[in-house]
Amino acid sequence: MKPRIGITLGDPAGIGPEIVVKALCEQEVQACCHPVVFGDRWVFERTAAELGLAAELEASGVFEFVDSGVVQGNFSLGQVSAIGGQAAFTAIRNAIQAAQDGAIAALATAPINKESLKAAGVEYIGHTEILAGLTGSPDPLTLFVVRDLRVFFVSRHVSLRKACDLVTRENLVRFTLRAYRELQRLLGLEKPKLAIAGLNPHNGEHGLFGDEEVREIEPAVAELQERGLDVVGPYPADSVFYRALQGEFAAVVSLYHDQGHIATKMVDFECTISMTLGLPFLRTSVDHGTAFDIAGKGVASPVSMVEAIKMAARYTHI
Repeated sequence: MKPRIGITLGDPAGIGPEIVVKALCEQEVQACCHPVVFGDRWVFERTAAELGLAAELEASGVFEFVDSGVVQGNFSLGQVSAIGGQAAFTAIRNAIQAAQDGAIAALATAPINKESLKAAGVEYIGHTEILAGLTGSPDPLTLFVVRDLRVFFVSRHVSLRKACDLVTRENLVRFTLRAYRELQRLLGLEKPKLAIAGLNPHNGEHGLFGDEEVREIEPAVAELQERGLDVVGPYPADSVFYRALQGEFAAVVSLYHDQGHIATKMVDFECTISMTLGLPFLRTSVDHGTAFDIAGKGVASPVSMVEAIKMAARYTHI
């Protein structure tokens, strides 16, 4: 039996509804799962009609729909709005409840807009924070996957200055222990090899360009190895991601947001998928934004959405 995968429409003012409609028409999506769409039916049906795909979707009968009931009429595409933020949040909340009730096995999300969430008075800044707050998961992990490259992130939405301050032995050990457990579950391997990226150019050249590698990262790696984990590094960030892509490592720990984002997106921007681990269920997501500038123009590519749905279906076992 195909797994039931929840799919949210994202912010209705962006390209989320378009890429979801297009993805549902793809044979590989229909073959891998039974989609359950969460969002505003009015937005979904209008989008399908404008794309000329309404009849195809109706004929396929391959999905269910859970209506949020927030958007009931015209609204402005391509703009930050409170109604867009509320619609996006409501769909996510309904999908989370469905996952907790066992009605769906995993969740794939379309993009939302942080400013729209704020305009709607939503207390969470983004997807990960919503998922963590509404499921009672104190510290979920973000894993990016593109081809054979997997990247964990020690920090996410903080300043670069703050991210550097978080590179301590204690934080790295605590984070990597959790990441390693999730990697074992994901891959079904007892001892996957996990590499830690360096922070400074050339790994700091033994303290010449910064001493975080010597002072914090190397001691953290040594402690993790003493605990029996196959953790190596630190390795210079300009080579470690390439080495992982070639299969040398099962995953890499990135020390800050852009370090790993740039590495994965340069491999394949559209096919880079974000996974949220450490929740009661698996969540995958496209790794692009709402693209307000092209919303409603019918030109958005569904490739990332298709990949996110396929990955959610593939890893429902975790």
